[in-house]
Amino acid sequence: MRLSRRKFFAVAGASAAGTLMASPLEGLLARKAFGQRLGRGYGPLVSDPNGLLDLPRGFQYRTFSLTGDLMNDGTLVAGGHDGMAAFPGPRNTVILVRNHELSPGSSTQVIGPKPYDPLCKGGTTTLVVGSNRQLIKHFTSLSGTYRNCAGGPTPWGSWITCEENTSTVATNNPENPTNNVSTSHGYNFEVPASATSPVQPEPLIAMGRFNHEAVAVDPKTGIVYETEDRGDSLFYRFVPKQPGNLKAGGTLQALKIKGMPQAMTGEGFPLRKPMKVEWVTITNPNPPEDTVRVEGFEKGAAQFVRGEGIWYGNGEIYFCCTSGGDLGLGQVWRYIPHKETIELFVESTSIDELDSPDNIVVAPFGDLILCEDGDDEQFLRGVTPDGELYNFARNALNTNEFAGACFSPDGQTMYVNIQTPGITFAIWGPWNSNRG
Repeated sequence: MRLSRRKFFAVAGASAAGTLMASPLEGLLARKAFGQRLGRGYGPLVSDPNGLLDLPRGFQYRTFSLTGDLMNDGTLVAGGHDGMAAFPGPRNTVILVRNHELSPGSSTQVIGPKPYDPLCKGGTTTLVVGSNRQLIKHFTSLSGTYRNCAGGPTPWGSWITCEENTSTVATNNPENPTNNVSTSHGYNFEVPASATSPVQPEPLIAMGRFNHEAVAVDPKTGIVYETEDRGDSLFYRFVPKQPGNLKAGGTLQALKIKGMPQAMTGEGFPLRKPMKVEWVTITNPNPPEDTVRVEGFEKGAAQFVRGEGIWYGNGEIYFCCTSGGDLGLGQVWRYIPHKETIELFVESTSIDELDSPDNIVVAPFGDLILCEDGDDEQFLRGVTPDGELYNFARNALNTNEFAGACFSPDGQTMYVNIQTPGITFAIWGPWNSNRG
């Protein structure tokens, strides 16, 4: 759906309460429309009169920091809102660091005084939100990077933003320079949540140069787990020399399933069957060409189908494979570091259950929240600890993806983005009510 600028700004400042009365018939229709195989979750979704976000009864939202808004540093909010994390700020504020998945040829740009590559338009913005869920300020915190898709928070209070592109000067196209670059890409960058001005971009080279998607840090060890958005991607871990100091370097490794060298995990795997794993070391994490996954696979590492969102919670690592599964509709894998096991936790058997899960967050109440990136209607899907799926929200505006779901430090507010035209939402309500 193409949204006119007039319509966009007419609804942009809207807030809605999911408290509209739904008749039993409306509830029945909602259950049919949203898939009878789903669990109840927080109940049927209530149609939003503003046409932005359908939520269960009792939940509310607020929007801010939309594409085109004027920020406090004098630049405009860029588009491509993507991965995001929330951090505690001073005086009960919440600090959000948000990615912008933009290419050199994109129509909007993250503008900052210290771009990594002046030809590239991606980067991050930092938002400070008050305890009343109102935006206080927002500004550029990193610029000049290529397709900042997702990333992940660190236990030491920073955001790792990931480039989902491996362009180099050698891959430039002189006949069509739209997406040409002036330096190599495919790296992670660190942005302290406390930064009040743009940081100097410094690629974390030892973490690998590949088609990065997201990262999750095990706070017990400081090991960083990384996903790769390719059809033949690997699942990586970065073992730092100094936990908490990624710039000091470390060792990049790829996961191998014991007894199953070069396992192809896209289909044919049973649910909830833990498999022992080991790790193979990548000797060249910064190759001139996009060959990190090739080296790992040759050493027996397992292939995953488009590894995307990843999150740490309760001693476990969950990550999505957007196109994995027998039907290609998506998988969620669970890796348990202290057991060194991996298992298939969720696999979609119907587009009504789950359609291409992308970003993921472990909610404070124990469920997973998955951001869909499919071809039709887009939902935020919940997953209970027992693996039951339910609908939590529906993009009522268009068919563009949800991204960047995360929770405030007090667990009372979920923040999430619709990527295009670029809207950040704060959502709150009866999180602790009984579900089922």
